Amino acid sequence: MKHAAISFSIVFLLTVTLPARSEEPEVSPQKGKAIYKAHCVRCHGSQGRGDGPDAANLIVPPTNFHRPESQTKSDMDLRGAIIWGLAFSPMHGWWGKLSGSEMRSVTAYIRQLAPYQPSTP
Repeated sequence: MKHAAISFSIVFLLTVTLPARSEEPEVSPQKGKAIYKAHCVRCHGSQGRGDGPDAANLIVPPTNFHRPESQTKSDMDLRGAIIWGLAFSPMHGWWGKLSGSEMRSVTAYIRQLAPYQPSTP
């Protein structure tokens, strides 16, 4: 009986303290690559250099993810641009069009193209 109570207590504590697998956000750079190709490549280009086939027709050029200004942005900043878009630019928001998981996956794929480079003073 004592062992059963201890076993139950351990299982209960693990159940309560460990996050459920479904609570962890799914991030897949491969999934992000497919989304990027479907929605982003026409402006940002296949390598994220802002040279997609539609870029020349835009008044405000698309972001080149390889530029230092972009590489020093946090993942949260990149996701913010994806979610809300950028004012005074053709970059519209994807809120309501892509899920949170899809936006995190696109951010992960952009980071594969152009890794985060923290700014140095």
